[in-house]
Amino acid sequence: MHELKNKTEIGYIKQACRIVAELLAYMREMVKAGMTTSTLDNLAEEFIRRHGGTPAFKNYNGFPASICTSVNEEVIHGIPGDYRLSEGDILSIDVGVKKAGYYGDAAITIPIGQIGPEVQRLLTVTEESLYAGIRQAVQHNHVSDISCSIQEHVEKNGFSVVRDFVGHGIGKKLHEEPPIPNYKTPGRGLKLISGMTLAIEPMVNMQGYEVVIQKDNWTVVTKDGKPSAHFEHTVLVKDGEPEILTVI
Repeated sequence: MHELKNKTEIGYIKQACRIVAELLAYMREMVKAGMTTSTLDNLAEEFIRRHGGTPAFKNYNGFPASICTSVNEEVIHGIPGDYRLSEGDILSIDVGVKKAGYYGDAAITIPIGQIGPEVQRLLTVTEESLYAGIRQAVQHNHVSDISCSIQEHVEKNGFSVVRDFVGHGIGKKLHEEPPIPNYKTPGRGLKLISGMTLAIEPMVNMQGYEVVIQKDNWTVVTKDGKPSAHFEHTVLVKDGEPEILTVI
């Protein structure tokens, strides 16, 4: 059962989420062709610490960096390194921040220079599906309402949602109950109640939904080698319109 957050706890989560939002805005400005993903990671860690937060991903289950940088066919959990971004790449940046004992989490996918129209459509549809899911994150709905809205929007546009990884609750821990699939599962899932905080994060592939994990035991790639996009927000469930916490 997901732990409901009180007003004080929501305030702490909002502090962490603001750093996440400001960092992703900063990353959008900084990312350019020729830059290595390790450079972005160094900039991100410095930014988080300068704003009073702690990189939530660093050393989490052994992950070696402060952000995940997933390029092109990499879906999630890409490890920053010597890869130098090129014109036409797409880069997914996923970041978590801990502040005052609470967490925020969000992700964006950024085009590097000019990208092809179908890849741009992949990014657009993935982000649209995120907001379709968020609109369902209201009291008295169920997790399945979020999942079905995401899957429906993605598949009617000819793309596929990843099955092996899902969104999650968030708060005192980076990953809490309930899991938030981006596809329909049996049953309706947990009933949503005001005070829940959720990380909703569609991962959408250009073609097949199958993925594989690379030898580094972290980087997830599409099985068919086609591009993938990832967008995520931390959201507060309310009695009425949900509140997106990872926005400036």
